[in-house]
Amino acid sequence: MANPEWNLTGESRVMTFFWLVLGMMIAVLILGVVIFNRLVRSRNQAKNGFAQIDVQLKRRHDLIPNLVNSAKRYLEHEEQTLTRVIEARNQAQSLQNSSAHRPESSEHMALFAKAEEALTQALRQFSVVVEAYPELKADSIVKDLMAELTNTENRIGFARQHYNDSVMFYNNDRETFPNTIISGMFGFRPLTPLHFADKAEISRAPTVDLSRA
Repeated sequence: MANPEWNLTGESRVMTFFWLVLGMMIAVLILGVVIFNRLVRSRNQAKNGFAQIDVQLKRRHDLIPNLVNSAKRYLEHEEQTLTRVIEARNQAQSLQNSSAHRPESSEHMALFAKAEEALTQALRQFSVVVEAYPELKADSIVKDLMAELTNTENRIGFARQHYNDSVMFYNNDRETFPNTIISGMFGFRPLTPLHFADKAEISRAPTVDLSRA
């Protein structure tokens, strides 16, 4: 005949094991929720950083036609330079407006960076031409527009740095263990930082010296 005390002890062990397993499952679930929420926050922060770049780029794209129109009357013999600036601006704006940017796509980000780099280089060529026209450098409207453009370029640089820092934080967070399990289960894809081919050159704002007439 079975010993009642032994059965009671066995049942206690089973219940203890049950509660232990249940507690571990709850702890794992809580950890998973915490990791999931943190990944969502860091991903949203990175995408918000990219949205700030978009805002500043739109401002840059809007300033350029006014600048070109103001300079056109002084640059009758520099139509090629003006055309290059407008074409580069239109191409960059078209890419920006065609669809929502996809930081998850390295191909899309490469095209995006290339278009903005081409625009920056066109603006640099424009600044070289401006240096040869004292009356243009002295024009108050052109001065104001160039100051606005310089300020916008600086904001783009700061926004890009903030975005890249946020992307690095998010990518590191999603790749560490046990976060990598949650990121794989719920489709947290890596984000692509925004880099240019010539960082040292592109990071400088395309300014012209309008103080010398």
